[in-house]
Parts: sequence; structure tokens; C-alpha cells
Amino acid sequence: MLDQEARALLARLARVKPFVLNEPMLLAASLLPSAQIAIERFLARGRRDLKKRGQDYLGWLQGEGRGASPEEAQRRFIFLKLKFNAVLTQLDLFNQVITQRSESEIGVWLSGLDVVSADALVMPGYYEAPPVICYLDRGIGGAIRRARTRLPGGGENPVAVIRVPRERMIGSGIASSLVHEVGHQGAALLGLVPSLKAELQAKQRQSQDAQIWQLWENWISEIVADLWAVAKVGIVSTLGLIGVVTLPRPFVFRMNLDDPHPIPWIRVKLSCAIGNAFYPHPQWQRVAGLWDSYYPVTGLDDGRRQVIARLEASLPECAKLLVGHRPPSLRGRSLGEALAVAERGPSRLTALFKAWEKEPARMYRAPPSLSFAVLGQARADGQLGPEDESELLAKLLSYWAMRSTLDTSAICAAIPKPQPGIPAIQTK
Repeated sequence: MLDQEARALLARLARVKPFVLNEPMLLAASLLPSAQIAIERFLARGRRDLKKRGQDYLGWLQGEGRGASPEEAQRRFIFLKLKFNAVLTQLDLFNQVITQRSESEIGVWLSGLDVVSADALVMPGYYEAPPVICYLDRGIGGAIRRARTRLPGGGENPVAVIRVPRERMIGSGIASSLVHEVGHQGAALLGLVPSLKAELQAKQRQSQDAQIWQLWENWISEIVADLWAVAKVGIVSTLGLIGVVTLPRPFVFRMNLDDPHPIPWIRVKLSCAIGNAFYPHPQWQRVAGLWDSYYPVTGLDDGRRQVIARLEASLPECAKLLVGHRPPSLRGRSLGEALAVAERGPSRLTALFKAWEKEPARMYRAPPSLSFAVLGQARADGQLGPEDESELLAKLLSYWAMRSTLDTSAICAAIPKPQPGIPAIQTK
């Protein structure tokens, strides 16, 4: 019986095909080659390892295992089956991502978001960015399974997988969720959370209000991702964050010290403070005032109101610490110097939008994250309506997907072909 069960498992394994043989999609909706190759190689290694384990088990069962007890033979088979299920779990992890690429329009837009993610993650000279792939799911927030982290069943994740909210397709708010999750990956590559924790712990020892700085330390993993988003897409990040945490009042002021996310009310205020530290401009104060009008602190209990007031008082100093932080990975440069691009200040973004109105082709040639920042700033300024913004972003995502596909095809076409009479693959 166990011999047949093991052979049946291997027969089912043989029917698990690479995605490139299973998933129909437009060429422009396909994954970037680096991501596709990394995923297929990872899954192929898992299948080969499982196949070898199955063959080894059958060899043992038909050889020295003949004298083993049924209990021992069954015990060994159980571990083989658990490994098989782990391989299928890893397949399913990527299956949801890739299957959506066959959806009409959505598949192409997701490919465009892959390009935006890659652009938001790039930091030449500091690290080698892993491939990033995106997919849609229900809910109002995003999530990431970072590259180079352990997957269920073992093995290191070959790509960063970002889940973005379907309800944000398509508007500039998608950039807020997307680049926030990219920020988690970037922070991990630069080791920002440990280095910032150390600086915040030092701040606690020096400060007369150590509890407040301990709260900032507890929340730093989410804060640094918010910082990354503000640096890359500007006011879009803060307005998108407001869209995520616009909830019934009790949730906005909820104080759960075990939650890695800051209190939603103070999180929006910190995003404005970081934006002003990166790019000083009156807009940040206006947005913070708007948030105050949505959720006034009046009516809160004294204890909660006092904690929030202390946190709010520390915002400028906290933002200054974050933007001025100099981790070892940046080799002497601060986060503000490494992340804040000069052309992404509000005035510069506004000027770019006016120039693009006269010459739209420039919008398509700009870095994708910059395009999101410019269009989001224009919407915040009242210069672009949400309907026109959605239309422009749909066109841009499709264009980025198409351009990425054609660029890849051009590279492949330029690969030297074998000379006449010389086979491409030498075989014995």
C-alpha cells in the first residue's frame, strides 16, 4: 500500500507544470523576466528535491525497508507527504499572483505596477534589488512577503510579493499602498529597523519622556515604510494613508501597544511631519489640519488625550531624527539625502504637471514613481479630477507594461545567434 501511495504521489507531482506552460496571458501582462525565472527556478528545485525524496523512499521500501515495521514505513511516508504538501503550498503562493495576469486589463495593469515597484525600490550602489511582483486582493490595506525570507515548507522566497487593495484600482492611492510595502523591502535591505531602534533607544535614555520614544520604537517598522512612501511619491502617500485609516472614530484613536502600527490618528500626523521634513511646504500643515477636522481629539478620555498630546508634541523631533538618520548601510549619508529626490518637492511636482500638460509625451518617459507623485500632487492641488487621474494612470500602467515587454524582447533579439553549421546546444 505504501509503495503505491508513494508512486501515486510522484505521479501527481509529475503533473505539476511550470507556470509558463499553464497560464494564458497577454505578453504585456507577464511577469518581468527576472521574477519569472526566479520563481520557476525556485519551484523546480522544490519539485526535483521532492522527486528524489520519493525515489529514495521507494528504494528504501523495496530494499532494506523490507525488514522495517509498518509503523516505521508509515512514519517515513508521512514526512514525504508533508513535503509534497509544502511544495504545493509554495506553488499556490505564486499561483494566485500569476493567475490574475490572465484577467482582462487587470493583468496588464499589474505588470505596470511591477514596473512602478521596481522603480520605487531602486537605490543604485546600496543593494541589489530583488524582483517584485504584485497582485490584488480584498481589503483596504496592502501587505508584502519580502524576498529572501523563509517560505512555508522551507526555502528562501525568490521575489518580493506585494498585495495591493483591489478597491484602489485605479487611482493615485494605489501608489501609497504599493510604495509603503516596497518600503518594507527597502528597509530590510538597508537594515533600517535595527539601526533606527538603536537610535530611538538612545533617545529614550536621554529624554525626559522615555515612554513616548519607546512608543516610536515599537512602531518603527511601519513608520520607516511610511517614510519611504513619502520620499518616493510625496503627498500621495499621506492622502492614501488617510484613505486607509478613515475608519469609525474608536478605531482611529485605538491604542494597542502590541500593534506594530502607530495609532491611526498620530500616524497621519507623523506622515505630514515627515513630508514637511523632506519637502517643507504649507500643504503638510493644511492636510494635518484637515485630519484634525475629521477626528477632533475632544471627547477622548484624559489618559488617551494626554498620550496623544505628548506624541504630537514630539512629532517635529521624531521626523527630524528619521530624516537625518545615518545607518551604516548608507555609508555616511542620511535617509533624507539618500531617499529625498530634489525634483519631488511639491513646487517641483506642480511645475512638472504644467509642463506635461503642454507636452504629454514627457509623462511617459518619466520614472513611474515620479509620474504617480506628479499626478497625485496635481489632484491634491485641485488641478486634476479623479476621473481624469484614473484614465491617465490606466494608460500609464498599460504603457509601462508594454514598454517593459518590448524592451525585454529587444534585449533577447540582440543576443547573438549561433553561426551556421554550429548547433546552439552541444550534445554528446
